[in-house]
Amino acid sequence: MEFKHEPIMLNECIENLKIKQDGVYVDGTLGGAGHSSEIVKRLSNEGVLIGIDRDTEALSASSKRLEAYTNVQYVHGQHEDIKVHVQDLGYEKVDGILLDLGISSYQIDEGARGFSYTKDAVLDMRMDQTTGISAKEIVNTYKKEELEKIFREYGEEKFSKKIADRIVNARTEKEIVTTYELADIVRGAVPKDAVNSFKRVFQALRIEVNGELKDLKKAIFDAVDILNDGGRLCIITFHSLEDRIVKEAFIELQGKCTCPKDFPKCICGFKSYGKIITRKPIVPSEEEEERNPRSKSAKLRVFEKVI
Repeated sequence: MEFKHEPIMLNECIENLKIKQDGVYVDGTLGGAGHSSEIVKRLSNEGVLIGIDRDTEALSASSKRLEAYTNVQYVHGQHEDIKVHVQDLGYEKVDGILLDLGISSYQIDEGARGFSYTKDAVLDMRMDQTTGISAKEIVNTYKKEELEKIFREYGEEKFSKKIADRIVNARTEKEIVTTYELADIVRGAVPKDAVNSFKRVFQALRIEVNGELKDLKKAIFDAVDILNDGGRLCIITFHSLEDRIVKEAFIELQGKCTCPKDFPKCICGFKSYGKIITRKPIVPSEEEEERNPRSKSAKLRVFEKVI
């Protein structure tokens, strides 16, 4: 299957990155290079684009898409390690960073990857298929309490306990192997009108498999740390858990004076690393949502480094 992924809020991302022709930019979630193909067009031969992705299929597809450009460097790795990856390439600072935290359309549509409950496949869900634990291992080995916690915290699923109970009972009879088998178990645990439970359970498992929230705050702080003065960090999120982490991290990075308002000058010594550009998140236009329904839950937040 061809690696296709329509970039979410492409124009908004490009506008907010404020790209300089000779700058160094990082796409920490390269995917099919939808955003990166527009970033690199705006760079001179002196500019550099660093593309990071944990999915080897994404790296292969994006390198073919960008093969005409000689100023692109590819990294097989996680955006959580962005600072290490960038510095390993010899760059101390960069001028802009983009993180699109959503799963790609290719990963959803490619049945063999096991991300979707609408396609029958082995439960895998690893974005990096060269390492890590699969969703199949999780549903067959985690304790009932652990499964319930994952569904409740990562999926915000109100029937978490019933679903976990069903999974544990089902796996005593036979190993749970495929997406359809798991979907059938969920179906038997929730009311008929609870159609979003499938999405929430699969989302929760995907987050656990890939550790998507585990080091997100650290990644944000590391990203800001390696930005040049005036450099910008743009982050697209797709669910409330991610967005809350990004929002709170930006607030912490911006800092706030805690001195009483009547003090003539600040004495609390608060540290600010920059400013929040988006007081409220940018969301897709109605036209984009209609054209690409997968964009509906997306939010874009932007932070600017100020030294």
